[in-house]
Amino acid sequence: MTELPRIISVDDHIVEPPGLWQDRLPARFRDRAPRVERHYGFLDWEAGGKVQFHDDPDRSSPRARWCDHWVYDDLRWPIPAGYAAVGPVRDLEAMTPITYDEMLPGCYNQAARIADMDLNHVEASLCFPTVPRFCGQTFLERQDKELAALCVQAYNDWMIDEWCGGAGAGRLIPLTLVPLWDANLAAAEVRRCADKGSHALAFSEIPAYLGLPSIHSGYWDPLFQACAETETVVSMHIGSASKLTTTSADAPLVVQAALTAQNAQSALVDWLCSGLLARFADLRIAFSEGQVGWMPFLLERLDSLWERSDVYEKNLRDRIPEPPSSYIAGRVFGCIFDDVHGLLNRDTVGMGQIMFETDYPHADSAFPHSRRTAEKLVSAAGLNEHETWQFLRGNAIECYQLAQFGIEK
Repeated sequence: MTELPRIISVDDHIVEPPGLWQDRLPARFRDRAPRVERHYGFLDWEAGGKVQFHDDPDRSSPRARWCDHWVYDDLRWPIPAGYAAVGPVRDLEAMTPITYDEMLPGCYNQAARIADMDLNHVEASLCFPTVPRFCGQTFLERQDKELAALCVQAYNDWMIDEWCGGAGAGRLIPLTLVPLWDANLAAAEVRRCADKGSHALAFSEIPAYLGLPSIHSGYWDPLFQACAETETVVSMHIGSASKLTTTSADAPLVVQAALTAQNAQSALVDWLCSGLLARFADLRIAFSEGQVGWMPFLLERLDSLWERSDVYEKNLRDRIPEPPSSYIAGRVFGCIFDDVHGLLNRDTVGMGQIMFETDYPHADSAFPHSRRTAEKLVSAAGLNEHETWQFLRGNAIECYQLAQFGIEK
């Protein structure tokens, strides 16, 4: 291959611009809607792995610095460097408090993001939220659901009309949210957003971890029906269950980082055992940042259980008529950023199911060297020219139906 295809990244992130909700919500809500405040202090890990910001008005602590906070009703969320870990703040520890002035502008500004994509050999990008969290948990957790619903709609309108509009058309691919507290409202929002041009939904890997009904319950059927009818991909990012695996309260952060794929593994098992992919034949799902090297074993295990289904559930084949692995092709997509093992096992996973991400602007991002990273992966896995095209862009075009945005090859 003489020229590496331009990348379509199916997992990047937007740090929402400060005026997003203040500029769009009715005046009566603006004193409670998400907004940015600047404080001086430092971040600490608390018991249970939570982060606490300590104000330092006297400027007595050598650890203190200015930090922008998102404030929304009872929420106060200080921005740590790990959420914008490219450019000027890359060398800071992940929990260092930062301000918008310190971030690379591409974290929140469309023109700067497109320029960074060009620098990074990226043609198109799908961006998950930051302030709403990966599937909108921030709004789920607030008491005032009228305001929360307006915040979801404001985010979606901004995502479709502004972030992915104008110069972003065909470069930034819409990914929208739903009100997670009501499956029927969620279905209606999917249809509203599809009418506006969004055909990708950020959903939770494991809704039960959020205190919501599981995907086995039937509760989410109206939402999944709406996704199937509108060709909306259900996209699930690691951490969208608000819970990541670790081994103990005092385990270092690297333990959690090494185990992040475990939620994706659990979610894939849920989906393949739920019967949803059999009942909604047009539904497609995607797992972001979960890697795929673990898939061959799980698919083998699930098919083995299916073959011996009478031992576990006598009516299992009524719900899952075909072996679980048979629902992968064209329906279930994985996403990697450094998983050579997964690419080496591409014949088992399905070469057509593996997509690439640059994870801009998070710590796993190779920005501005994602082209070099992609070349190393392609070489290490021995991908041929067609497989390289599939991996870096073709599978994303198929999964997210990107021809609608003018991306066809």
